[in-house]
Amino acid sequence: MTILYNLFFLLFSLLVTCILLFLLRVVLIKTGLIYIVKKKWRSIEDCFHVYQFFKVPEFNEGMQRNQLYHKVLVYLNSLTFIEDSDFTNLFTGKKPNEIVLHLDPNQIIEDDFLGANISWINEDKTLVLKIRKADKRRVLRPYLQHIHSVSDEFDDKKRGLKLYVNVVDHQGDRKERWRSVPFTHPSSFETIAMESDLKNKVKSDLYSFAKAKQYYHRLGRVWKRSYLLYGPSGTGKSSFIAAMANFLSYDVYDLDLSKVSDDSDLKFLLLQTTSKSLVVIEDLDRYLSEKSTAVSLPGILSFMDGILSSSCGEERIMVFTMNRKDHVDPAILRPGRIDVHIHFPLCNFTAFKTLANSYLGLKDHKLFPQVEEIFQKGASLSPAEIGELMIANRNSPSRALKTVINALQTDGDGRGALNVGRGSCENGSRKPVEEIGEPSGVFCKEGANAVKELKKLYGFLRVKSCRKSQSFDLNSRQNEG
Repeated sequence: MTILYNLFFLLFSLLVTCILLFLLRVVLIKTGLIYIVKKKWRSIEDCFHVYQFFKVPEFNEGMQRNQLYHKVLVYLNSLTFIEDSDFTNLFTGKKPNEIVLHLDPNQIIEDDFLGANISWINEDKTLVLKIRKADKRRVLRPYLQHIHSVSDEFDDKKRGLKLYVNVVDHQGDRKERWRSVPFTHPSSFETIAMESDLKNKVKSDLYSFAKAKQYYHRLGRVWKRSYLLYGPSGTGKSSFIAAMANFLSYDVYDLDLSKVSDDSDLKFLLLQTTSKSLVVIEDLDRYLSEKSTAVSLPGILSFMDGILSSSCGEERIMVFTMNRKDHVDPAILRPGRIDVHIHFPLCNFTAFKTLANSYLGLKDHKLFPQVEEIFQKGASLSPAEIGELMIANRNSPSRALKTVINALQTDGDGRGALNVGRGSCENGSRKPVEEIGEPSGVFCKEGANAVKELKKLYGFLRVKSCRKSQSFDLNSRQNEG
């Protein structure tokens, strides 16, 4: 009887103890006492350990962005520990109903790695790593490698392209010279009104560049490439840049030279660009001819291929646009500074059919022969002008085509008779001129005299040897072979 009584009392005591522990846990969780106990325990535990601190600033001493700072920030924002912080920032994400957490200044994030307790403190423009000295030798290097791999994977999944624009430096400290917005331009190579052969050559060239890191390093050359897009306004140069960015998944840095104070300021702007980006200067010929920028010609040349450009040019593409290149200093166009020349002519019949398919959904129409005949007579408009006419009359394809025909017969008269810089002949085809080693131009004129004139102009007849750094015009390679 005594044994049964003792057994019953033991079971009852265990039950009461479990209930009390459960109630204590509920009280601690509901009132936040458990958090206070953990925090106090950490403070006591810190007294028995020696810690080492590592700072990760946003900018290095040369005012260049610290890529590790970005990687750590992405890694920390991906941790579930951020939800356990005292406070954090909430933002709407890109997907519907998506909420994104971001670090707040002076916020502390706890992390565990290989059994070690690690803390990150978000100070002003600096992330501070706190780690026990006893764990540093064992944990630090693999932990940083872990951050790299996780942030790269997270970037690939979540990364959205950004458009950066430079702002005027009012404070004189040259920090934060770029402002960014999401890059959402819908242009792609499929929507560009360009001959398919040329588009395929451009895509192949970009793809080869993106995969050529080891090749460039083996040659001892910087992993960068430069493009010149030239042609009249409204021929699609800006849309082509957007298509390049979307194809490569590169950010875009749109550099406004009128907001650059001097050559030194231009160098600092280049330092603050990141890899996997397109650095764009539009209307370069206008800046040079009107002298509407404080940047000198030597400063621009140094920007294109100087020591600084070579030092921070890994996996970057430079893109320059011009209306005309025949009045530009040849030093700018030489191979090495400009690798690829692409001409954007006024619209020809081939480009017109691409526009009609994109804007009106027409692959053929009874008015197409009449449009082709007008193009053969030399009339032309820019793709932007034709595109706007089609948009305004998109509900009636026939009316849209008639409007384009009328515009070609009036505003387009004589616009197709350019001697230099035209990529479309009377029959809508292109007759390319090319010699490897010099910037090549594409033009069409009745007869062979114009070809000889342009060859003399650019020295094609005397350039026969292959150079180490070759410049070529993709337009002029369409009929190669």
